[in-house]
Amino acid sequence: MRGMGNMQGMMKQMQKMQKKMAEAQEELAEKHLEGTAGGGMVKVIVSGQKEVLEVVIDPSVVDPEDVEMLQDLVVIATNEAMAKAEELANSTMGQFTKGLNLPGMF
Repeated sequence: MRGMGNMQGMMKQMQKMQKKMAEAQEELAEKHLEGTAGGGMVKVIVSGQKEVLEVVIDPSVVDPEDVEMLQDLVVIATNEAMAKAEELANSTMGQFTKGLNLPGMF
């Protein structure tokens, strides 16, 4: 019968962990990370959940003759912002997977 108490304790722990994970996810959604390119001429802002929130382009970098450069700058800034969001997500959510040996995770 002792096994049942352990099982209930484990379930409580899991519920507590799920609640903390949900709170951490909400916290991530509220974080804003910025990537820039072209010396700040192009700025991309993403949430901690890797959602693009804003793209800011300095008018001086808009050249109809060189659209490719502008596209490249947007890609570079977006990738930088996404990398920062990924890093933040890993450090925030990583605390929940540390010490857990779950197959298929990471």
